[in-house]
Amino acid sequence: MAYSDLVTEIAPETGISSSSSGDDLCKVGLAYSEGLGVDADMVQAHKWFNLAVLKGSEAAKEYRSQMADMLSSEEIKEALKSARAWLQLAN
Repeated sequence: MAYSDLVTEIAPETGISSSSSGDDLCKVGLAYSEGLGVDADMVQAHKWFNLAVLKGSEAAKEYRSQMADMLSSEEIKEALKSARAWLQLAN
């Protein structure tokens, strides 16, 4: 999937799925962190970086760490909860 498609197709029902690569999921996190094609949302960025790490993206580990430094513990909990919910929907 092209990067330009990733910034607009960010939900399981529109193309990003549990079979997407860690690099694809990391790109979605970058889109959210930078506001590329979507509203910037650090909680959503953290969520997608978490999912990317689960798929083996090394770059996402660093990005996730950077996001964690910018978020409150409640926001991190929200991101983790959202990632778990996405995994349930995607599978």
